[in-house]
Amino acid sequence: MFGLSMAELGLLAVSLIGAGAVTGILAGLFGVGGGAVMVPVLYEVFGILGVDESVRMPLCVGTSLAVIIPTSIRSFRGHKARGAVDMDVLKAWALPIVLGVAVGALIARYAEPWVFMAVFVVVAGVNAIKLLFGRESWRISDTMPGKGLMNLYGAIIGVLSSLMGIGGGVLSNMVMTFYGAPIHRSVATSSGVGVLISIPGALGYIYAGWPQMPLLPPLSLGFVSLIGFALLIPTTVLFAPLGVRIAHALEKRRLEIAFGLFLILVALRFAIRLATL
Repeated sequence: MFGLSMAELGLLAVSLIGAGAVTGILAGLFGVGGGAVMVPVLYEVFGILGVDESVRMPLCVGTSLAVIIPTSIRSFRGHKARGAVDMDVLKAWALPIVLGVAVGALIARYAEPWVFMAVFVVVAGVNAIKLLFGRESWRISDTMPGKGLMNLYGAIIGVLSSLMGIGGGVLSNMVMTFYGAPIHRSVATSSGVGVLISIPGALGYIYAGWPQMPLLPPLSLGFVSLIGFALLIPTTVLFAPLGVRIAHALEKRRLEIAFGLFLILVALRFAIRLATL
């Protein structure tokens, strides 16, 4: 594929499988779909493969959303079995999140590559600050807001997650903890948000990328790489339950710091790339 040797293809496969393991653990641990890991990894991989810059970032985002589907479903089922999911919050967010995802996919059909990078830099940077420096006192209220504000939050989570290729856990975790929800309930509920985002998101990116098929690598379905999907899926699904067990058994502060530092590095990587476009 794209003139790579068997050794190079093998190295790429190992890299993707390793990223899948990390993604699965993060999905269960933080209630995120793992897109914050997958998108930057795929960006480098598709760059090595020579994917055209105009479609490289949306291809990463669409592939990430597709991979998140089984990961988030398995993570959600694990948390729900423990009775940790706040179904009232999930039901309140369902429609606005799905509508937000649809808007994000429509934007993806026409947006320039810098739009995806800029959204990633801003959201990853804000969440990194929250993870590294956030305190229990950083609260807006001790209860979740009313219907109108919940709808607004859901729509924003849907749009931004769709443009970043994430399962929404990064954003929904932040919102819920700002409103006094316990971290374990926030993590568990966020895994359900990933289900709401990933399925319509992946379908939307297939639609959005259809006109760009001549620029996309072989075995792509719109902005979804079937090769990336096939290599990442087994390990993400396999390792998601491990993340769930860790989330309910381990003090999370050190892991939050590590994840925050990772997000800062990713934000800086895309910020530097933005400066060169």
